[in-house]
Amino acid sequence: MEAPGDDAGRRKDAASTIRGERSVFTSPYADIDIPAVTIYDYLFGGLTSDELTRVALIDPATGAETTYGALRAQVDAFAGALAARGVAPGTVIAVLCPNVPAFATVFHGALRAGATVTTINSLYTAGEIEKQLRDAGATWFVTVSPLLPQAQTAAEAVGIPHDRVIVLDGAPGHANLRDLLVAGAPAPEISIDPATHLAVLPYSSGTTGVPKGVMLTHRNLVANVEQCRSVIDLTTDDRVLAVLPFFHIYGMTVLLNLALQRRASMVTMPKFDLVEFLRITQTFGCTYLYVAPPIAVALAKHPIVDQFDISSVRTLFSGAAPLDGETAELAAQRINAHVVQGYGMSETSPAALVIPADRPEIPASSAGVVLANEIVKLVDTETGDEITEVGEDGVSRPGELWVKGPNIMVGYLDKPEATAETIDADGFLHTGDVAVYHEGGYFSIVDRVKELIKYKGYQIAPAELEALLLSHPKIMDAAVIGVLDDDKQEIPKAFVVAAPDSGLTGDDVMAFVIEHVAPFKKVRRVEFIDAIPKSSAGKILRKDLRAREAAAV
Repeated sequence: MEAPGDDAGRRKDAASTIRGERSVFTSPYADIDIPAVTIYDYLFGGLTSDELTRVALIDPATGAETTYGALRAQVDAFAGALAARGVAPGTVIAVLCPNVPAFATVFHGALRAGATVTTINSLYTAGEIEKQLRDAGATWFVTVSPLLPQAQTAAEAVGIPHDRVIVLDGAPGHANLRDLLVAGAPAPEISIDPATHLAVLPYSSGTTGVPKGVMLTHRNLVANVEQCRSVIDLTTDDRVLAVLPFFHIYGMTVLLNLALQRRASMVTMPKFDLVEFLRITQTFGCTYLYVAPPIAVALAKHPIVDQFDISSVRTLFSGAAPLDGETAELAAQRINAHVVQGYGMSETSPAALVIPADRPEIPASSAGVVLANEIVKLVDTETGDEITEVGEDGVSRPGELWVKGPNIMVGYLDKPEATAETIDADGFLHTGDVAVYHEGGYFSIVDRVKELIKYKGYQIAPAELEALLLSHPKIMDAAVIGVLDDDKQEIPKAFVVAAPDSGLTGDDVMAFVIEHVAPFKKVRRVEFIDAIPKSSAGKILRKDLRAREAAAV
């Protein structure tokens, strides 16, 4: 298998796509053939005898190792158990599970059976879980006992019976993973079209609005792993610390699936704790760390890092939100590792831009180059004109990033209008992010035109919080925007119009929100205001609120 540096000869001159010669930017890498197979066949179908004995997963709590051969057998057994119970192509299975080795078995076993998997954030409340189950049309649910209370409440609300709620580590009245794996049912023979059959339904707020089901096919997942392996230098010899949640598309594709395709070993970590993160890295000699920017900040600045020997780490790959160049450089120097990052979204499966491992001249603050088989446009957000030239300084004007390629979603589940607003007639996905192109062939993300707030890599839709706030009897109107905290991290701030003489306080508002949403979504600042600025059509003028915020700083 080629490493990124091995296929340098396949590169094209990306700079030839600018200076007005054409209206799109292409990849510096030649197009690749995307195998027309399911994600199961792609990842497990070609295992060699040597690879069967390699370690795929390590549980740091016990030290237990799962080989690739054992993992494939478990995936097949789980698929067989599901099929024996009526699961078939078209069945939607919800998975609410932290990063444990069993996640890989359940996730790929469900896909092996032809089901569609909708992954759920482990921090979600019962109400949030219920919304996703209902919208996705899930009829089966897989979870773990610590999350069973909220899972069971949500399952009962949407009519999923107890015998279709699988609790992996066991709970009275529910099937568990061990029982299913030893049932002995053979994996089913299924016939699906990888190009059209939905593999996963992660939920994303897109450029605005409430979370929507992102329809990704087997081809989407296979394509993005193929695209990533040309630029991400993960190898068979690497040991990956899997702390980024597998339920998130970043952890699902760039971490889990790419590591499986590379035959690397993954050390799973159910939730992030800095000391535990460092201890596991030291104890298991992890060489490759996939992180979100807050973890990179900790590695760059937290004093406790010096108490651990993490010299085994060679690469720190950051994603889910932009990482600033200063932090990237500090982290790289402190842990003596190569720091790179990528850009993407659930709708792009997720990677769209990645800094190649063999391009040290590209600054770590950038978002990277266009992946193979993709084409990109930059579009002026005011005029709609395509930006095709760089200036004298070697940088283009800012424009919204549009992406087209085999990794682009089919659309939003049961949301044709939202799909049409996001993917145009020519197949370009309008990301809602503003980027600039550098003459060196790479892009940087500089702004957002979308309303989405990203808190520590998690997506927060202002519309969702606004709808919740408006349900409070003492709130007449509300708007939410992202503002920067003291650590320069984006957080949700609510502007609230309180009912006359209500006595409502900011603490009241924040306490109300946290009762109904996952902790990462909570409103962290509140400002009372006489009226929410709106257009003649009733649309919230967030730019006016941002201007108000800037003036107050």
